[in-house]
Amino acid sequence: MTVESLAFLTPGNYLDADPAAGLEDTLRLIAFGEGLGYRGAWVRQRHLEHGISSAAVFLGAASQRTSTIELGTAVIPIGYENPFRLAEDLSLADALSGGRIQAGFSTGMPHADLLADVVFDGDWRAYELGHARVARTVEHLRGAFLGGEDARIESPGNVQRPRLQPHTPGLADRSWYGGTSLGSSRWTGEAGLHLLTGNIVSAAGIDSDDFGTVQATLVDAYRAAGGAGKRVAVGRVIVPTDSADRATVARYREYVRSRHDRTLTAPGEKRTLFAEDLVGPIAEIAERLAADPAFSPESGPVTEFRLELPYEFDVRDYEQILTDARGLLPALSSAA
Repeated sequence: MTVESLAFLTPGNYLDADPAAGLEDTLRLIAFGEGLGYRGAWVRQRHLEHGISSAAVFLGAASQRTSTIELGTAVIPIGYENPFRLAEDLSLADALSGGRIQAGFSTGMPHADLLADVVFDGDWRAYELGHARVARTVEHLRGAFLGGEDARIESPGNVQRPRLQPHTPGLADRSWYGGTSLGSSRWTGEAGLHLLTGNIVSAAGIDSDDFGTVQATLVDAYRAAGGAGKRVAVGRVIVPTDSADRATVARYREYVRSRHDRTLTAPGEKRTLFAEDLVGPIAEIAERLAADPAFSPESGPVTEFRLELPYEFDVRDYEQILTDARGLLPALSSAA
């Protein structure tokens, strides 16, 4: 095994009638995770849902509750974003955090039938909303100057070449892409970004319907395309039960059982596959992960495991899961 660290992905849920309480729970959970020694805490950017609609704003707040934990976006759907404005927001959050932001992107536009016409003026279907938009965002994060070499802007007490402000050197090198297919994994390697791969992948173009084998193939493709030496974070839903009471264990097992059927098929042209959720004692979960092809050294090093917390659980469940899951790293290391 090559896993060096643990991180977690939290859904950031809240009730419609009281979003502040749910967001506060998530802020406290990130601080809780930092106290447990997790390397990173990641949030999804979700539109039209009871979740975090602006990852940069939220992580700016989280940066003021924490001091060491990495704060990541997994992921921001780039189709709804203006590259320059998004880069400004991420850079500001990074400055507030002292250089801890991990900027994760994806293509795709959830709820496009409802949202895209509201976000864009004109016919957005003619816009480029894919990888090139991600690349422009990262280029702004690098501090690319605007205008010609002689271009200057003046503000009180200052004359400077125009570029994104605040400029936080290093943020571009902490940029990630959520690769779910062969094409997107290869593009991530070519673009020099780190790779996020979670519990949903596409088996299109791959001669297997085994989730771990497909995910290992994506990591291989990423490494071969230029991702050697970059970070690779593999995300899975795991639900350790070591310190849970009997009723909670039963509820966890029913949750995992209710999601099992979706792991049995690979529908559509993309041949979409879902990973099986893992429930049980952490030593048992570690043993199953150690046998997973995605974590095999032959597929190239996976630098970290990202624990994906279930959407439907309570913050107290999340605290118990994160506490028990700390045993995953030494268990995987001993299984190496």
